[in-house]
Amino acid sequence: MTSIADQSWFAAPALRRVFTLLNADGGEVRVVGGAVRNSLMQLPAGDIDMATTLTPDVVTERAKSAHIRVIPTGIEHGTVTLLVDDTPFEVTTLRRDVETDGRHAQVAFGTDWAVDAGRRDLTINALYATADGTVVDLVGGLKDIETRTVRFIGDAGTRIEEDTLRILRFFRFFALYGAGRPDADGLRASARAKDKISTLSAERIWVETRKLLSAKDPGRALLWMRQAGVLTAVLPETEKWGIDTIPALIATEATLGWEVDPLLRLAAIVPPDGERLAQMSTRLKMSRGEAACLQTYANAPVVTDATADLVLDRLLYRNGAAGIVMRLRIALANARQSVGESESAMRKAGALQRLLDRALGWTQPQFPLSGADALANGVASGPRVGKLLAGLEQEWLDANFTMNREALLLRLSEKIDQAEA
Repeated sequence: MTSIADQSWFAAPALRRVFTLLNADGGEVRVVGGAVRNSLMQLPAGDIDMATTLTPDVVTERAKSAHIRVIPTGIEHGTVTLLVDDTPFEVTTLRRDVETDGRHAQVAFGTDWAVDAGRRDLTINALYATADGTVVDLVGGLKDIETRTVRFIGDAGTRIEEDTLRILRFFRFFALYGAGRPDADGLRASARAKDKISTLSAERIWVETRKLLSAKDPGRALLWMRQAGVLTAVLPETEKWGIDTIPALIATEATLGWEVDPLLRLAAIVPPDGERLAQMSTRLKMSRGEAACLQTYANAPVVTDATADLVLDRLLYRNGAAGIVMRLRIALANARQSVGESESAMRKAGALQRLLDRALGWTQPQFPLSGADALANGVASGPRVGKLLAGLEQEWLDANFTMNREALLLRLSEKIDQAEA
């Protein structure tokens, strides 16, 4: 018998309270999905989802009687969230599908655990844990966890027909939990249905894609997505650009301790073309911050291992650090991939690392003058003020930011005198 009773989260008073509340008077509730799966794989449990034979109205009534806050997060689908001691528990009534169209499903509530398990997507996501910690497996999920196999429940094609988003979930869960090759049936079914991805909402596509790119190592998943034609359906920008940088980037992240950045990984597999990235951001309905990040990357100047420190400083001053840092990270990852091939490759990687460290430590200096200084020296308000300051700023840059305010005021006075002579 497999059990998760020894997990600390499983013994938490808030969860025990939910079990006591919903297991009374003929009802039954079990933990389901990710928390069970992760515990069996020695990973943090994460959010705790629960399934119950009780209908949402009964769950709501019992919770309110026990002075537990109820949030109707998905009441039409049988889901309410119980907030117990500031801990949320998403509780969903057992369901069966009445009708599906690849995007939405009409469901009916039920009490059959096997039917509820059978309508879920992947075997490793359909494991239940009863109040005593016993793991209930109705779909072969335990074996798949042992072998790290990501597999659809039943017929893969049927599961995808029910919800096309399951194609992306298949590859995301493979990136997170899979080993070896993806399940062959799931891979074939995903390839056959790839054209239906365009029927999904952009928000759903981007959420799944971002989660996949946030996996510790999405490299194998991206490779198989490309082989199946799924990656092109999701990110056509990658088709002629490729994903060859990803293994090097993942290895560099691990070696140098970089935090996982899904946007950096995305930047590594799409061309740094501002217009195309803007179109992609719009198509996927990315947030303004995400779109701006990609534009900053695309518009950043290229920095090579031959770039001098002082030249880098000027580029950083004119362009900011964010986009240049992204370009340097990608360049460094590619360079490190070839370090063992020659001494020159090692020198290149070393130079890029030094430039990256410089960019990461960059503090934007403040130009000492302003328009008020020009006006105070008798320059009439207008375009000439900006022109004078721009020229002085360039001199300041050429002097590697070493000219102080006094020296710049002297140069301002000299320029004014020269113009009036």
